[in-house]
Amino acid sequence: MLVRNVMNKRVITCSKDLSLREASKVMVEMNIGSLLVVENEKPIGIITSTDILKAISNNLDLDKVKVEQIMSTPVITIDPSEDLEKAVEIMVKNNIKRLAVVEGEKIVGIITASDIIAIEPKLINQLAQLMTLKLPGYSGG
Repeated sequence: MLVRNVMNKRVITCSKDLSLREASKVMVEMNIGSLLVVENEKPIGIITSTDILKAISNNLDLDKVKVEQIMSTPVITIDPSEDLEKAVEIMVKNNIKRLAVVEGEKIVGIITASDIIAIEPKLINQLAQLMTLKLPGYSGG
């Protein structure tokens, strides 16, 4: 199965100048876990809910800190014509759960590990290492 058959075509983007508070509000309102950061319609970074949680735990001021200061770069991308196995390979290699889907230089979608698992359960074993809970000092259940 191809990335284009599974990707979410509704990609929510933001500017690098958006405050973390505003970014978090967008994520909550849209019920999403990440925003692609764009400049001139090209992806320059990605910010996730985990990035914002880390900022909170480090006592950063959500109104003053901008997305650009904590976003992950570069954005790891995949072409919509690639197969899901290739997407999984890229995710595992880069230890990420989301890929921007780009055709040429245009953002056409986003695909997540959860999207792939929902459609192709046979790929769960490969993606399992991305889904483990990583808490320093925590070993309980």
